[in-house]
Order: sequence, then structure tokens, then C-alpha cells
Amino acid sequence: MRVVIVEDQVLLREGLVRLFEDHEHTVVAALGDATGVLAAVAGHAPDLVVLDIRMPPSFTDEGARAAREVKDAHPEVGVLVLSQHVEARYATGLVALGGFGYLLKDRVLNVGEFLAAAGRVAAGGSALDPHVVGTLLAAQGTADPVAGLSARERDVLALMAEGLNNTAIARRLVVSERTVEGHVRHLLIKLGLAEVDDGHRRVLAVLAHLRHAALPPPRPSGPSG
Repeated sequence: MRVVIVEDQVLLREGLVRLFEDHEHTVVAALGDATGVLAAVAGHAPDLVVLDIRMPPSFTDEGARAAREVKDAHPEVGVLVLSQHVEARYATGLVALGGFGYLLKDRVLNVGEFLAAAGRVAAGGSALDPHVVGTLLAAQGTADPVAGLSARERDVLALMAEGLNNTAIARRLVVSERTVEGHVRHLLIKLGLAEVDDGHRRVLAVLAHLRHAALPPPRPSGPSG
């Protein structure tokens, strides 16, 4: 896997470089700000861009804007956004493009899970931090479309949003794959979503449903001419 890293904190940037290289991946560029991301992607043809969401000069949304620019110009490149805090508004607009992940920086500490998530994103899949998913759901308030889900179904939904398939979810929850299949079938029925086999499409379906539920109702049109 060929990787571009964009992180203003030197220690974290160097740590990410070492982490990928120690696991036989190639870091083709390591940048301290977002200004050169597009040039690096065009020049090095990476499989994955890993970037912080807040970077100089304003430390607000430079990373999010760079992520969008990369996906618009090079939709085949995976983009994995890292953040210290949950800022779910950036996730919903990008995840529908595929090959996108949003993880809290704490997740880097679990090397196995982090590299697995990076690999899924580079391959065109999804990797959303459960806390990001939780924020998306909480934002629905009383209109929360998952209010009717059981606690276990919410657990399965969060792991689906990480991009895990049924086999991986079963391992994570230490249950049988058949049990997971049942939970997935029931939660999709409760959400009013058609069941599909592909893990990434399941994530897109769930997030599309949540975005739709968050939209205000259309205003009635006035009388014509």
C-alpha cells in the first residue's frame, strides 16, 4: 500500500510513517500541512491519504476541505481522516463517495485495528469510528431512526459503519455469524432499509437514511400564478 501522510504534529507524523513502513507499506510523502496534498497525490499515485482534520493556518477544517479535493480529483484514492474530536458533519458528506474513513486519533494506538481500517479504506471501503456514528445518531434527537433498535442491534450497526462484514462483527462481539446475520436483518428491517450483502453498501444505506431523516420537511408551495 502506498500512503501519503498529512499531519502537522511532527511526532505523530513520524510515528505514522514508522507504523506504515514497519508493516511493509510505502510512505511516498509526509506533509506538515494540506497545501501540497493534491500535488503529492498527482505525483505519487498513492492508494491512501491519511490526514488530520485540523491543520495550519486556521486549525479548523483544512483537512476536511483537502479530503474533499482529493476525492473530487482522484476518487479512486482512499482518504482516512484522523481527528482529536468528533466532528460528524464532515463524515456524512464524504462517506457516500466510498473509500473514506473517519477515525479518532486514539484508534491509532490499536495498531492492528488501525491498519485494518486503513486497508479497507484504501480498497474502497469504509471505516467510521463508533463515536462518529454515535454522534450522527444522537443528532437526530427525538426523530432518531434507530430509537427502536435494541442495544445489541446498535452495537452491530456501529460495527457495520466501521466497514466490518458479518464474519468480522461476529469475531468482535464473540457471537456466531448466524446471530449477527439475524441482528443485521432485523435492524435493516426496523430502519426500513433493503438488506444488501456488501458491507460498504450497508454503511451507505444506513448513513443515507440518517441524512434523510435529519432534513427538515419540505415547505409547502404557495398557490400558482
